[in-house]
Amino acid sequence: MATTKGKEVETAGRNDAATPANPRGIPQAPFVDKVEDYVTSRADVEPTLRRFQELIAKYQFMEQNLQRRVVGLKDKMPDIQKTLDTVRFLQMRKDEEDPIETTFELNETLHAKAKIPPTDEVYIWLGANVMLSYPIEEAEQLLDLKLKAATQSLQNCEEDLDFLREQITTMEVAIARVYNWDVVQKRKEKEEEEKTKGKKSETAEDG
Repeated sequence: MATTKGKEVETAGRNDAATPANPRGIPQAPFVDKVEDYVTSRADVEPTLRRFQELIAKYQFMEQNLQRRVVGLKDKMPDIQKTLDTVRFLQMRKDEEDPIETTFELNETLHAKAKIPPTDEVYIWLGANVMLSYPIEEAEQLLDLKLKAATQSLQNCEEDLDFLREQITTMEVAIARVYNWDVVQKRKEKEEEEKTKGKKSETAEDG
């Protein structure tokens, strides 16, 4: 019986078909309403607590990865927006004859003046030291899609982080309930032992 219950707990750590999950497949933590559904004796307490703690560790690992992803997205999105704004500005000026006078960044502390003639194409960094030229309309579409994808990804990450925090709280409550159940059972066993000793003492006196 205890082995079966252990398997029920472990499935919460996997994305099985029977395990409820959020839209990104993060499994829902088991809600411990009745401790007796997970442990049948004090011998089940330690392995059950260990499995619950392993689940918390998995949720915390996912939480840390998502937090790093959120930081990366928040760093990247302003750059995408800035590039998109620049492309739209160049598209708006492409039919004019006069060049645009501007400054561009060589590094964090050094800028240079430049004149940009009207243009129908732009070069965009795609990452991994790759730069490609795009017609200005295609560049706008590409950057717009990248910005929308990053915005959606950030929203998903934040939703997942909220979900993970809820699951961690649920597991912490589950651990507390199992621990308290164990304390109560230990107290009951001690009371039973004292009663048994008392009865033995009375029997010995009667004899």
